[in-house]
Amino acid sequence: MERKAGMASPVERFVCPGKGNGLRATARIRRGQLVTSAEPLGCCVSNKRTREVCHHCFTRQETLLRCSQCKMARYCNTACQKQAWSGHKRECKCLRSLLPRRPTDSVRLAARLIFALLSPPKSTSSELFTLEEHESHLNSMSEQKKQGLAQLASMLELYVQQEASDLAQEMTSALPPSCQDPLSLIAKVTCNCFTISDGELQEVGVGLYPSLSLLNHDCRPNCVMVFEGTRLQLRAVRDIGPKEELTISYIETLSLTEERQRQLEEQYHFVCRCQRCDSKKEEGLMLSGEEEKWRQLKEALPRLEGLKTESNWQVLLESCSSLLSAAGGDVPDENLYRLRVTDMALDAAVHQGQWEEALRYGMKTLPAYRLYYPDPHPVHGVQLMRVGKLQHYMEHVEDALDTFKEAFIIMKITHGEDHPLTTDLKIKMEECRQEIDTQLSCR
Repeated sequence: MERKAGMASPVERFVCPGKGNGLRATARIRRGQLVTSAEPLGCCVSNKRTREVCHHCFTRQETLLRCSQCKMARYCNTACQKQAWSGHKRECKCLRSLLPRRPTDSVRLAARLIFALLSPPKSTSSELFTLEEHESHLNSMSEQKKQGLAQLASMLELYVQQEASDLAQEMTSALPPSCQDPLSLIAKVTCNCFTISDGELQEVGVGLYPSLSLLNHDCRPNCVMVFEGTRLQLRAVRDIGPKEELTISYIETLSLTEERQRQLEEQYHFVCRCQRCDSKKEEGLMLSGEEEKWRQLKEALPRLEGLKTESNWQVLLESCSSLLSAAGGDVPDENLYRLRVTDMALDAAVHQGQWEEALRYGMKTLPAYRLYYPDPHPVHGVQLMRVGKLQHYMEHVEDALDTFKEAFIIMKITHGEDHPLTTDLKIKMEECRQEIDTQLSCR
């Protein structure tokens, strides 16, 4: 848990009734304040992003250098590749031993944690929580879930077999007892890892941040997490008083209560009893419209997600357009499933370079985003920024400036004014102002 030298930490570990460990404020925390930031104990790029994200700095690049030995790791340039080698060399050996098979994200992350624990970095930062203190949650898992984890544990053993045989004595003496059991380690990873996202909040990898894993879940949290590369930043989105618990959302909150609770129970093994889950006041609006029509949208989502994963943007755009036209006015823009299809249509139109159509879809999402993200929320801010960029490109400069201003109000709280994305937003706002001034001077 890092902080400036000489400054007391604004948070402390405590036992939260009914939840186990948690984090709470030791002093008043202001809305928009950076509570803390941390680098991961271990992290890896997601399998589905290996070709487009640098395995060292986690930035997207159109062209990346590929590791000539394992054929999987990719880097921005030779500088990134050299800096990554100390952490990649053991992984590289393991990847080569499995070619052409590719281990899952959980297995790769667990192996990286083993290697990280064998070579702990020299650091002056204090940790409120360590990996070995994490519960594995094995006792609360269903037999089906345990069997799935057992398969991953077997894959982990196979994956690190070569390195483990070379380092068996070192591993036994250096690793905490709770981390020597592959099944326990896999369980810890799957329950406590964070999804690492890029500037547009798209998943690029996974990582484990032990102390920040103390944070408990709420579907209307008082803190949010954003990333700068692999560094996790925790920011308050409302004022937090002394001794008040800090919370985050473990999942995407734009979903029905039943869906959120099912995901939390399946992945994290608890039932959420937060105020939002108890009230369910948004359910009627999310399911508004003619049920027969919105069910068609809901049932099409898995197929559309598959097209998106395959980057089949043309077919995805045609499918979304057809579905939305068929739903017509019988399903309003605020309907959850119409919103999800509209969002995918926006993504597809952008990738197809159909800017006018992309802007049309983007504008349709904004009223629903304002409804479902009423607090300062990074997802809402990023969506506004995307729409603003489309407006700017289409030379709707005054509209773009207004949209950028709305995004900035949110993102200076959720990201902070020094975050690269907020800096980019300020540059876009200044460009719009200069263009408006030029237009006025020419009249």
